[in-house]
Amino acid sequence: MTKLLFVRHGKTEWNLEGRYQGSQGDSPLLPTSYQEIHELAAALQDIRFSHIYVSPLKRARDTAMTLRNDLTQSELPITVLSRLREFNLGKMEGMAFTDVEATYPAEFDAFRNHPDQYDPTAIQGESFQQLLKRMTPAIKQIVQANPRRDDNVLIVSHGAALNALVNSLLGATLATLRQRGGLSNTSTTILETRDRGQHFKLLDWNDTSYLSRRPDATDTI
Repeated sequence: MTKLLFVRHGKTEWNLEGRYQGSQGDSPLLPTSYQEIHELAAALQDIRFSHIYVSPLKRARDTAMTLRNDLTQSELPITVLSRLREFNLGKMEGMAFTDVEATYPAEFDAFRNHPDQYDPTAIQGESFQQLLKRMTPAIKQIVQANPRRDDNVLIVSHGAALNALVNSLLGATLATLRQRGGLSNTSTTILETRDRGQHFKLLDWNDTSYLSRRPDATDTI
């Protein structure tokens, strides 16, 4: 049995400002976010991890390295996987949500509410199908590399990408990918597989109970 603990990176400047931040945009973590990452690490101290996998984007790497430095495990390996990066949001990256809604209303609504209707052609971005095609093999690779009964793996990535990926692994269709709601900064979502990645079971969704601050609307996507 392999347990996968999916962590969304800490809150960034663009998260706070309500801006789209995909695979091309990468604003820094807020100073207060490091304290929240420390709080997450404290909540994970009793878990023995076999590996950390992380997106190549700096906001995810800074989150992962802070966690690794806090966890009291010597020589915990960490691997950067490019497939774990956020959506390529094309022309929407760096734009305020309100400006995207005004400029690209169809894309704005579909990306948030109707993934099966999302067509990123106008914004020159990445579709949900393309994202899942690149991310799913990474999870299969991770599970195959960590097949033991007591393997616990940390995967540090991004809100929109993890939301689509995790729900897809649980069998959701494109039309139902968003039914569980969003993922918050520094949240943890846990899946387990008992058959080496053929099927997954949801153990916890968007847990932020360990944070001293209650997440607000700017934390969740």
